[in-house]
Amino acid sequence: MGPTITAIVAMGALGLGLSVVLGVAAKVFYIYVDPRIGAVTDVLPGANCGGCGYAGCSDCAAAIVEGKAPVNACKAGGAGTAAAVAQVLGVSAAVGEREVARIFCKGDSAKAERKFKYMGINDCRAAMLVSSGDKSCSYGCLGLGTCVANCPFGALSMGEDGLPKVDDEKCTACGTCVKVCPRHIPKVVPVSQKAASLCSSHDVGKLVKEICDAGCLGCGLCKKACPEKAIEIVKFLSVVDAKKCTGCGACFEKCPTGIIQSLVFTVV
Repeated sequence: MGPTITAIVAMGALGLGLSVVLGVAAKVFYIYVDPRIGAVTDVLPGANCGGCGYAGCSDCAAAIVEGKAPVNACKAGGAGTAAAVAQVLGVSAAVGEREVARIFCKGDSAKAERKFKYMGINDCRAAMLVSSGDKSCSYGCLGLGTCVANCPFGALSMGEDGLPKVDDEKCTACGTCVKVCPRHIPKVVPVSQKAASLCSSHDVGKLVKEICDAGCLGCGLCKKACPEKAIEIVKFLSVVDAKKCTGCGACFEKCPTGIIQSLVFTVV
């Protein structure tokens, strides 16, 4: 047998041996993956926005299939995705109420005082590292657009007044803007909520007057005016109970700073 034939036989034997080893390893280390996880992943939006509370769509799909999350866990997908997931699993979809993000601060560049001029990285989280931000109100929107930059659906934009704006049509209520905002100014609210105090400050009224023309003073006039008893003052901030509020507008007229406003949405 010549050296060439010997080499061919040796390589063939080596290849056969390795094939056997790989085959055995595949059997020994095989982990079963429910094929429904892939099917559910395919009907999810694939945005990996984290609005469901999981690291990504595949993790969400696995949780749904394993019964650790409901079929409507994907907020970004909404009712349509929930129905598709339910069809894959052969169950009924529980469709919850649509939600939309709202910006709970009206202290724009003309109404809110600033302690100093911030000239650092254009990110609210970075700005917070410099004396807790340049805004005098320690609860107000810093206006650097971190929520806008991180919205996976392009539903946010910065207004000329220095505050983010929400596009109701594009917002999926995934909650990404809430998570990335160091002051949690955006909040996700049910579409049926008719009014809210669009302020996040818990400072006393005297301080609010000094640093912001659009802050809640915690005066309680709105609470007294509400015929439905839907407003409570929580740590100097008026909070509207969405379940009780009828949107009658009595509080709008009494609020001295106009911070309680209608939340009648343009889409349903």
